[in-house]
Amino acid sequence: MTTCDCKNTCTPTPVFSQIGKPKGNSIIQDILALASRPEVISFGGGLPSPEGFPLEAVKEAADWVIDNQGRRALQYSAVEGVMELRTALAHWETENGVPTKPEEVLVCSGSQQGLDMIARLFLDPGSKMLVESPTYLGALQAFQLSQPEFVELPCDEQGLNPAAMGEECRGARLAYVMPTFQNPTGRSIDVERRKLLAEKAREYDFWILEDNPYGQIYYDEKPALSMRAFAPERTITLNTMSKVLAPGFRLGYFMAPKIIIDALSEMKTAIDLHTATYTQLITARCLELDLMKKHLPYVRGIYKQHAECMLNALETYLPKHPQIKWTHPKGGMFIWLELPENVDATELLKACIAAEVPVAFVPGFAFYANHPKHNTARLSFVTVPEEKIVAGVKTIAETLQKFL
Repeated sequence: MTTCDCKNTCTPTPVFSQIGKPKGNSIIQDILALASRPEVISFGGGLPSPEGFPLEAVKEAADWVIDNQGRRALQYSAVEGVMELRTALAHWETENGVPTKPEEVLVCSGSQQGLDMIARLFLDPGSKMLVESPTYLGALQAFQLSQPEFVELPCDEQGLNPAAMGEECRGARLAYVMPTFQNPTGRSIDVERRKLLAEKAREYDFWILEDNPYGQIYYDEKPALSMRAFAPERTITLNTMSKVLAPGFRLGYFMAPKIIIDALSEMKTAIDLHTATYTQLITARCLELDLMKKHLPYVRGIYKQHAECMLNALETYLPKHPQIKWTHPKGGMFIWLELPENVDATELLKACIAAEVPVAFVPGFAFYANHPKHNTARLSFVTVPEEKIVAGVKTIAETLQKFL
């Protein structure tokens, strides 16, 4: 600790832990801070569309909770979550094809807390962890605090490719995967790949952490079943109400074998005792009234319309070049753009923000654990009006042409 002779009026330099030591702002934080200007069209955020928030239904549920369970709603509650919500979530998951018991459900404060809890539960410094390439940036940030050794799993145009997984998986404790409408690519893997991933997990003895925030946001056809349908004995599924109900509720939940639920319960007791009782009871009421069956078709319609708008704009305006391509997601919130190898997406972003119609997006390098590809970008379309989607894609196209 540093000292000086300023009569104890200055703040001493603290000695931070290795995990907590500030790393400094990233390039993305610096650049996207510029994107917060109101005139900037932002394809950068991963936020759900506020247009899809069921305000009246939530208000009615909240009023009912206060009128009928007000004192309980403002009190502490069980570490694992209130039983009404665990039961409702288990019923919902069962209806969606994967039989689930309430005791196999644990509620957490958003899926980001869930990622942090799993990292603490499974990883020590140097532990081997399998991740897709690319994968969700927020998950990498959560896992990095535990200082694992990341091993990137092979991916192709159809997403994660378990057939190419081999001895590099041996000794891994955990594989983090997003098999349905992946963030950042929007890709989903089919039933055969899910079955093969389950076989690989058994062969090499690792657990599967399935992150499934977008599984209910399909545009037309329902996606394949959760990984719990293929490897229930070694799959931990993490889901959230943020993308389908209200991110402000900060409600995520695990579904896993009881040995995992018990371990997570013990850990959560030390972290925050429990997730907010009030928002749990509101969510349980919404599920009990079958709000999702009425509400989700509307949300899917919004997202499908915005996705089609962006896909049409990309097809219309982006330069015709053999190395320029993008994904065509069937659900979720993202399109993954691949550029010619000599184009750095970070430099393209800077130029797009400085354009007459400024646009922001997330450069793709941040979504890789070990070997970043700088000629990639993630585009999010759900919070942007259609006319601005078209205008933003035009800016990207005109700016990209200069780089070519």
